[in-house]
Amino acid sequence: MISLIAAIGKNNELGKNNNLVWSMPTDLKYFREKTSGHAVIMGRKTFEAIGRPMPNRRNIVITRDKNYKKESIEVVHSLEEAINSARTSPLPSPYKGEGEEIFIIGGEEIFKQSMNLAERLYITHIDAEDKKADTFFPEIIPIVWNEVSHEAHKKDKDNPYDYTFSVYERI
Repeated sequence: MISLIAAIGKNNELGKNNNLVWSMPTDLKYFREKTSGHAVIMGRKTFEAIGRPMPNRRNIVITRDKNYKKESIEVVHSLEEAINSARTSPLPSPYKGEGEEIFIIGGEEIFKQSMNLAERLYITHIDAEDKKADTFFPEIIPIVWNEVSHEAHKKDKDNPYDYTFSVYERI
């Protein structure tokens, strides 16, 4: 199964200047819990913004640069190659194995390319706007996506905005 996971604002804002727009510790914990033990597919800019391979995940990075190499990640040159690799190559321990969920974690262009391939979306809806955002998540169209889970939370001392964890499945 191919799943997209992202935290977005009221206008689908993702980030600005190659960084996340939102600093929400509970969302980062949710992200870790959902993606741990799985393959995560991301663009090069997203990988470089993170700054290192994410532990307990198979990190697959898409780049057009044929010479790009980094330790502890798998480098591919297209979304199709990334998905095929995640589906066909056995995942070494401690990963969960073939046939499991594959997570696409960004950025904007990778989300756009993969939206029609995804079967599930894990979206943290942040109840805020960022007028300076320069990257956005694709529109979630209700006739295509059915919200199957909805968990609302109020802001607190660590999380400065109200937020909702929503899971959508393709209709």
